[in-house]
Amino acid sequence: MKKIAIHLMIFVSLITFLTSCKLDNYDGPNAEISGSIYDSLTNELVRQDIASGAQISFIEHGYKNPETQYMIIKNNGTFMNKQMFAGTYTMQLQLGNFVPLNEQEVVVKGKTLLNFIVQPYIRVKNAKIEKVDNTIVATFNIQTTIAGKNIKKIGLYAHLQDYVGEPSKAFYIERSIGAVVDETVEQKLVMDLDAYSTSYSVGKQYYFIVGALLDVAQAKLNYAAPVRIQL
Repeated sequence: MKKIAIHLMIFVSLITFLTSCKLDNYDGPNAEISGSIYDSLTNELVRQDIASGAQISFIEHGYKNPETQYMIIKNNGTFMNKQMFAGTYTMQLQLGNFVPLNEQEVVVKGKTLLNFIVQPYIRVKNAKIEKVDNTIVATFNIQTTIAGKNIKKIGLYAHLQDYVGEPSKAFYIERSIGAVVDETVEQKLVMDLDAYSTSYSVGKQYYFIVGALLDVAQAKLNYAAPVRIQL
């Protein structure tokens, strides 16, 4: 009797295993979406931080309690998601260094292109970053797009990789501003490399970037293009 019970348990376990291993008959992702974030005035790509930068929230229609999903924006202001299902979505570009946008309905089918036109909080213009003796000197102008708002801070950031920015840096300098800035006045940051001798390796190339932060709720830094310099 004991052998019969053991055999029965093995049989039930085998049936349970085979049932759980049944092939998934659902179709896989069959569409993709890509696009860019463009400055509404200059038509230039709006650079983003990889860490804690802008993201796209998206909710697929047709479900009772759909889950909100997210796409991350690359540091150059572009994005791509090749694991989408064809269908209709509610999407919103959010948490960026630009005036917030409203959500929109997007139909994704095949290869879908979706570009966002934004008003960046700040345009960092005329940026020049160069090595002078044993310092890194950065000069630039700041153009704010919201009148009367203070510049919270400006900064010069360095990293071995080109995704350099305020959240992704090996060493940096920042200066608090706390005032409205005239865009015709040149800003200047000077980094003394002697003070960071333990933070970088002589002979290697580093990416340097300047950024500025507008003093508004949930704003992120706006940047110029990074510059690669051998130290």
